[in-house]
Amino acid sequence: MPTPRIVVVGAGAGGLALATRLGRTLGKRKRAEIVLLDRNTTHVWKPLLHELATGVLNSSMDEVDLRGHSSAHFYRYQRGSLTGLNREQQTLQLAPIHDEDGQEVLPARELAYDYLVMAIGSVSNDFGTPGVAEHCHFIDSPEQAKAFQRDMINTFLRYTDPNLRQHTQLTIGIVGGGATGVELAAELFDASRMLNAYGVTSLDNQQISVHLLEAAPRLLPGLSERVSETVKTELESMGVTVHTDTAVKEAQAHQLVTGDDEVIKTDINVWAAGIKAPPFLAELGLTTNKKNQIDVKSTLQSVDDEKIFALGDCASCPMGEDSTVPPRAQAAHQQAKLLAKNLVNLLEGKPLADFRYRDHGSLVSLARFDAVGNLMRSSASRGLFLEGWLARQAYASLYRMHQLSIHGAPKTGLAWLVDKLNRYLKPRMKLH
Repeated sequence: MPTPRIVVVGAGAGGLALATRLGRTLGKRKRAEIVLLDRNTTHVWKPLLHELATGVLNSSMDEVDLRGHSSAHFYRYQRGSLTGLNREQQTLQLAPIHDEDGQEVLPARELAYDYLVMAIGSVSNDFGTPGVAEHCHFIDSPEQAKAFQRDMINTFLRYTDPNLRQHTQLTIGIVGGGATGVELAAELFDASRMLNAYGVTSLDNQQISVHLLEAAPRLLPGLSERVSETVKTELESMGVTVHTDTAVKEAQAHQLVTGDDEVIKTDINVWAAGIKAPPFLAELGLTTNKKNQIDVKSTLQSVDDEKIFALGDCASCPMGEDSTVPPRAQAAHQQAKLLAKNLVNLLEGKPLADFRYRDHGSLVSLARFDAVGNLMRSSASRGLFLEGWLARQAYASLYRMHQLSIHGAPKTGLAWLVDKLNRYLKPRMKLH
């Protein structure tokens, strides 16, 4: 009997955790061939992208090389971008791979599967707002985060010459008061202090203006009102101008236009308002919702094909009668854990378990010294409210838990030690 092949598409938090678990349980024992497909050769935990965008995170220190990781964890990494799906033949169509000069390295090709897991994640949803694609940065990938950082540093450099300044203050407009927008706004003031300390700019925080715009009545509408109000107070104390009940109807070069026709002059625009699954998922012949998410059963199987699964932000998984599992990192990790067991059960002819989402709370980082959130939430309790140093330690532990899931305890312990040493050996900000 041939060895079954399980292909996981997407090396985000859920996809990489799943491939690692399957490699340890099935790949190591040759019970299945595990293939992880991703267009990137490295992995960076998505909740850290706002730190990569401001230079606080050094990607070379925190990124995971997928080739090396696959060798150590008994799965096979394959570089490629998914362009099509043939469910009858159980094959994936992959786009050609080109080098930096546009020369073709590998032609278009196919990859066969016995079981397929879609773990592609999400991208920002611009809701068709005019000018967003042309005039706003997105922070959906390491490449986009690095592009923002280059633009940010160059803008700070320009402002060292009074003749090149567009406005009285260097102004950054962030659209979207969810976790990404809030965390980026807080990090920008920390980044500006370090840029000043390293001599990149003479500007201080009094000469920096950050506008955070949210269409809902309050920031972080998915979290408790207490967390929302605390975050708003903290941001305003840093100097962030918070606009709630403020929708953006158009993005233009160096300005944002709100629904009330107010014009906010900016040097840099960032769009972080809402998410959706990548549009090409709606073209694969699978049932999807308006956000391009694949409709799945409670077993995480596609409603169209029992050999295709989906998890994380690209999956629409039922939760109760009228809701679906929220697009959060903790949901992707929980789904990866269940799916690793379900795929083993499937190969052994055992019944599949249903997914039950457990909300362990949410934490929001407010730069390196502060965080706010709730832990241990349940349907009967709002959970334990945390803020300050204790919340920051809890927030940092979330990343360590992710590292544990993909590296194991010994390597995670060594990574923690190296991070501690680097605080003293390396600058706190990556400037190139």
